[in-house]
Amino acid sequence: MDSIRWGILGTGGIAARFADGLKALPDAELIAVGSRAERTADAFADRFDIAHRHASYDALAHDDAVDAIYVATPHPFHRAHSILCLRAGKAVLCEKPFAINAAEAQEVINVARQEGRFLMEAMWSRFLPSITKVRELLQDGAIGDLRLASAEFGFRAPLNPKHRLFDLRLGGGALLDVGVYAVSFASMVFGPPTRVVSMAHLGDTGIDEQSAMILGYDEGRLFTGHAAVRTNTPQEASLIGTEGWIRIHSPWWRSDAITLNARGNEELLQLPFQGNGYNYEAAEVADCLRNGRQESAVMPLAESLQIMRTLDQIRGQWGLRYPME
Repeated sequence: MDSIRWGILGTGGIAARFADGLKALPDAELIAVGSRAERTADAFADRFDIAHRHASYDALAHDDAVDAIYVATPHPFHRAHSILCLRAGKAVLCEKPFAINAAEAQEVINVARQEGRFLMEAMWSRFLPSITKVRELLQDGAIGDLRLASAEFGFRAPLNPKHRLFDLRLGGGALLDVGVYAVSFASMVFGPPTRVVSMAHLGDTGIDEQSAMILGYDEGRLFTGHAAVRTNTPQEASLIGTEGWIRIHSPWWRSDAITLNARGNEELLQLPFQGNGYNYEAAEVADCLRNGRQESAVMPLAESLQIMRTLDQIRGQWGLRYPME
């Protein structure tokens, strides 16, 4: 497989960022886009010089020239659109969160395995050089036994009940939009939690405007996190071990630098990335496809499912349900 031929399902902001990211990969071709209307498909295709433009998602899914499809629609449509593409024989990279809830995530995973097709959650930050370096440092025991971790992601969006962030029908709220980064980070370094404690402020539209969580693990290890869509936060993450600590500089979810304090010796590590960062997850998909793998070892399906279970448990403590559930 000399080149991976990509299609993008959806034409919103995240779709545009992924399209930009693909430009940094010499072995990736963006050849198709699918939208709900011809006008938006054409506009996106003109912007990114895409040859195949489809006025329906179904047409994109059945485009024989496409190897892999990036699902870039809002959260509630991830399940249906991923399944559509998998049933059509395509590899799928589905934007985070993987689904609305764990039951939907399990359904998508089942279809991927039935069809024998590649599937991965697009947790793009996990593939950046900074986060890759963090995993290497932890594996090498650079800070001893990891005991504490924290991550937060908050920003202040203008209150607009019609925007997807504030609309429960579109899976709005901070948890699924940015809190998933923190929960996924905790999962990466600690695995599944044994205890979850969380509180949230639910705004006038019913969505979680801000929240705090504590996740507990075996042997007393703890993770703390915050998520917000009406509150700006420093957007930093840290890892504290028995022999030192690591600080991932702001914004940690797309950082190009970390500070390592190992046994009293402090070092700034500059870890710049190429492109806009979305190219790294696309490169992982390409590597898996070329090597005949149906899932990624860096972002495995079992972990994406467990992350959704943790998100479900957090929302359950708030009494927050989406209309489609």
